Amino acid sequence: MTTVAEASINSLDVRISPDGGTLTLFMTGRWDSGTTGKWWQQGRQLLTQGKPRRLVIDASGVSYCDGAGVAFLIDLQQLQIRTGGDAAIQGLREEVRRLLDIYGRISIERPPGRRREPLSIIEQVGKATAELWRDLQSLLTFVGELAVMLLRAACRPRLVRWRDAWLAAEQSGVDALPIIALIGVLLGLILAFQSAIPMRRFGADIFVANLLGLAMLREMGPLITAIILAGRSGSAFAAELGTMKVREEIDALRTMGLEPVRFLVLPRVIAAVAMIPVLTVFANLFGLMGGAIVMRSLGYPLVTYVNQVLSDVTVGDLMGGLLKSFVYGIVVAAIGCLRGLETKTGASAVGQSTTSAVVSGIVLIAIVDGLFAVVFYALGL
Repeated sequence: MTTVAEASINSLDVRISPDGGTLTLFMTGRWDSGTTGKWWQQGRQLLTQGKPRRLVIDASGVSYCDGAGVAFLIDLQQLQIRTGGDAAIQGLREEVRRLLDIYGRISIERPPGRRREPLSIIEQVGKATAELWRDLQSLLTFVGELAVMLLRAACRPRLVRWRDAWLAAEQSGVDALPIIALIGVLLGLILAFQSAIPMRRFGADIFVANLLGLAMLREMGPLITAIILAGRSGSAFAAELGTMKVREEIDALRTMGLEPVRFLVLPRVIAAVAMIPVLTVFANLFGLMGGAIVMRSLGYPLVTYVNQVLSDVTVGDLMGGLLKSFVYGIVVAAIGCLRGLETKTGASAVGQSTTSAVVSGIVLIAIVDGLFAVVFYALGL
């Protein structure tokens, strides 16, 4: 038997089996918050340096043990289990055993085995498919719940928390107007310049106005507005609801019998759906203003530019773009709120939900835009 240290009130003695595979620790005396700390480091060093296959802690000589002593036992057990060995405690008094059962049952778990080899391509595809299927199921469930709530709100407008809806509309619409205006002007400038260079070779640079008008009203205006809304408002919705989820405020709502979709999601969706067509109109307007600057720099009068745009753009082009933006608004707000409600626990959970809301929103916008392109082509619009 080898003695690590001696103390007047407690001690920790060590015995190592001849083959070095079993380490036995003999605890005696009083183990509490004032006496346990000095043995902690020595106990861990014995395990990390000796690396025994089996650890046995004999606590039959312990006269008193509080939470600190139990934590010492749990820590040694966990350390031994993490290194792949076995651990056992024997000789505990009944009251100490009850403490260990309370805390040890929660804390001592063998960590899952780590895969040393990376997943094969088939496993990765299967795992990604399963996650995609679960994500699709949750999305469909949420869309159904949201559709029912929208129908109920249409029949009974008093169900909507209009004060929250107005606040969300201000944040999603009015506050986003400067960035929409800036991006719209820059987009109009870039499109006009990029199309003017090749068209000038054929003496057709006047038709830049036609091209810009159709592109902005039918495609670029709604699309760029939806992407900005996804990056700005969709992420904000996910962060707000995610923070509430982490703080268990959403669970508190459910406990009180209140529906999170009606209280939290519905005002935000209504605000986004109401604001995005307005923002799209402004994006179109500022995009055309950017094109006007380019056409003026090419020597065309402003009235020529306006007449050229009006000659080729119809009300149907404008309404088609606004219809797209309406659907984009539902998609962006719904996916932002869904990702917020799906937030898990942990310090990085809200950030992950926010990132997922932006990425998912942009991907869904692209998918919806593709569907609109096919439908418009089939209808000859």
